Amino acid sequence: MKVVLCFVLGFAALAAARPDVAETTLLGKVDTVDIKQKQFFILKLLNNIMGPVMYKEIEDIGKNFKIEDNVDLYTKQVVVKTFLDNWKVGFLPRGEVFTLHIDRQLKEVVTIFHMLYYAKDFTTFIKTACWMRLYLNEGMFVYAFTVAVRHRDDCKGIILPPPYEIYPYYFVRADVIQKAYLLKMKRGLLDNHLTDFYGIKKTDKDVYIIDENIFDRRVFLNDEDRIRYFTEDIGLNTYYYYFHVDYPFWMKSDVTNKFMVRRWELTFYVYQQILARYYLERLSNGLGDITDLSWHKPIRKGYWPWMILHNGVQLPVRFNNQQFIDNNDIGVVNIVKDYEKIITEAIIKGFIEINGVRIELTKAADIEVLGKLVYGTIEKTDLTKLQVHAYRYLLILMKAVVGLNTWASDKYFVVPSVLDSYQTALRDPVFYQLQKRLVHFLILFKNRLPSYTREDLYFPGVKIDNVVVDKLVTYFDDYFMDMTNAVTFTEDELKKSSSDMIFFVRKRRLNHQPFKVTFDVLSDKTVDSVVRVFMGPKEDHLGRLIDINKNRMNFVELDTFLYKLTTGKNTIVRNSFDMHNLVRDRTMTRDLWKKIDGITDVRDLFMKDLRNYHTGFPTRLLLPKGRIGGMKMMFYVIITPLKMVDNIDTAILDTHRKDLFVDFRSTVLLDKMPLGFPFDRHIDTTKFFTTNMKFVDVIIFHKPQVSDMWTRWNRYVLRNYDLLDKTPVVNDNYFIDVDVNAKVDRDVNIFDI
Repeated sequence: MKVVLCFVLGFAALAAARPDVAETTLLGKVDTVDIKQKQFFILKLLNNIMGPVMYKEIEDIGKNFKIEDNVDLYTKQVVVKTFLDNWKVGFLPRGEVFTLHIDRQLKEVVTIFHMLYYAKDFTTFIKTACWMRLYLNEGMFVYAFTVAVRHRDDCKGIILPPPYEIYPYYFVRADVIQKAYLLKMKRGLLDNHLTDFYGIKKTDKDVYIIDENIFDRRVFLNDEDRIRYFTEDIGLNTYYYYFHVDYPFWMKSDVTNKFMVRRWELTFYVYQQILARYYLERLSNGLGDITDLSWHKPIRKGYWPWMILHNGVQLPVRFNNQQFIDNNDIGVVNIVKDYEKIITEAIIKGFIEINGVRIELTKAADIEVLGKLVYGTIEKTDLTKLQVHAYRYLLILMKAVVGLNTWASDKYFVVPSVLDSYQTALRDPVFYQLQKRLVHFLILFKNRLPSYTREDLYFPGVKIDNVVVDKLVTYFDDYFMDMTNAVTFTEDELKKSSSDMIFFVRKRRLNHQPFKVTFDVLSDKTVDSVVRVFMGPKEDHLGRLIDINKNRMNFVELDTFLYKLTTGKNTIVRNSFDMHNLVRDRTMTRDLWKKIDGITDVRDLFMKDLRNYHTGFPTRLLLPKGRIGGMKMMFYVIITPLKMVDNIDTAILDTHRKDLFVDFRSTVLLDKMPLGFPFDRHIDTTKFFTTNMKFVDVIIFHKPQVSDMWTRWNRYVLRNYDLLDKTPVVNDNYFIDVDVNAKVDRDVNIFDI
């Protein structure tokens, strides 16, 4: 049955779009749509996800499509049968909270993904998605649809809205969302005294901006809260979420695309790099090593998310000194301990037997097996398909111990902890303690491999003559995040597919001044090479030099790129913004809609505005905060011969080509050397240092603001809570600094004060 779609290409078609942009209409059949039309349709499917569908074409397609009558439109009909069987029993109802860490919900959402992934063509894919948008749980639909878009070949080039705009509840504190609801209820009526105190601003374009005060210590439980600005950064959490979307732990190898090479090695490496980056932030704030987690001792440091979900349920608090084991947790704790013991013994022995099959763990390439043991499951083969799996997802089990034990619960409807969602897991300090236990398996495995020899490290005829790094300065800046989809739309707004009130939240974020690194390299030949740049600490939190074999896992990979050295002197300049796999601030969906509507070829955006849009690490977080007086760090540079892996099209590195698939996650994957080389193995200091590598001392300075709560609209809006402790008690007006009745001169510019 041919279904004709009406594509609304106007900026006003998004719920958060400005109403002054006119609509235009383009008719086209689904099977003939170009990438631009696909983009608009997918943006509509993911807009105002917690509300009813407000686009007639999506509603019409969803209501008219019958899955049971179109089984032949899917390449694997068995997935359709599985889906329909589950549909008869019943999926998670709409409005309920979705989490992957419930067995039943995990199985359901994987079934939904298979329906989308195995659709024969884009027409069937879109019809299936429209049906799911109408009838399935919103969280399940967004997750399965997002993973399918990232893995389907006919969706290459599609830009997904940032997860913090689709579902702001995971990224914005509850008090900010509450203020937005009050403004909506009062139809924007503002009280000047309260708006100044709470940091609410209405702009000339009728946008309401609400300040999120990261200095509000009412939710601070311990010194770990000093680095909330990092762990709660929306860019960092988006990076982690998209990595999971691209490499889901549950995805079988037959589904993964050809670019998912060295999948489990990369998973290990990403987690290790997040740990290292987190440790650098701890050093910046005077904190020491990441605490080792013990199953037999309470968690000393708690965490208070201060977040609320769409159904009014709050993400639970974990107070300080929480006990692990009670009557409900003994079973899952024992399973975790058994798994850890089995994997540790397998690494030491050099092999593991599963269902009678021996799997080796002795070679460097066997890290793929280890990664699958730790983060995934060993898949069934023809020999073992009738037997049960030996292992379950270890990370989920560990999170269940620390969280609310959703794994051992027989409840279908649960309250997830922050650890149970990939959009929020990095917020909790205990997440890094869990990952430290898992990365220990990687360290143990690598320690059993021989150290790199001088031949492995040396590049004959190549010498790094000099490395110059610009002054490194960090600071905090402001960012406006669109949180309009957190507020319920009225009936009139749904009818016209746009919101009358637009809400932004102002966040304080770590940033750094642009810098460049200049390398002078001498070469006696013309040769292809790989340049790796790492950053690591020089001293621990007590000012002591760190032994290199203890310190090597603390180095963060800043940049890796391929470079053709020429005979003689080569001067290489790398700008901080152009380093590998970094992403600048993601374009607001409202602005993306307008940009796409105004150009002919969407691919033009990929060369500038949308580079590394889904895969990139935030450019802002390239450097840790450092300290006001400076924090000593080291840059490490090594140049090695390029050992290109087989069957790789190097054209994917061409940033000037108009390709819909430009987000290759790691340049290092093009080289045969292990990820993290040369810091991934124990260092033999008698053979390590060669002329093609260089350590450089650097200092990272932090530039403080006069007041962290100065705002972009040039007046003192939100009081700085940090000043409260410094206010002398000289009269009865002790709380004068936070008094909502304090006089505010609304016409004074900050530069006049």
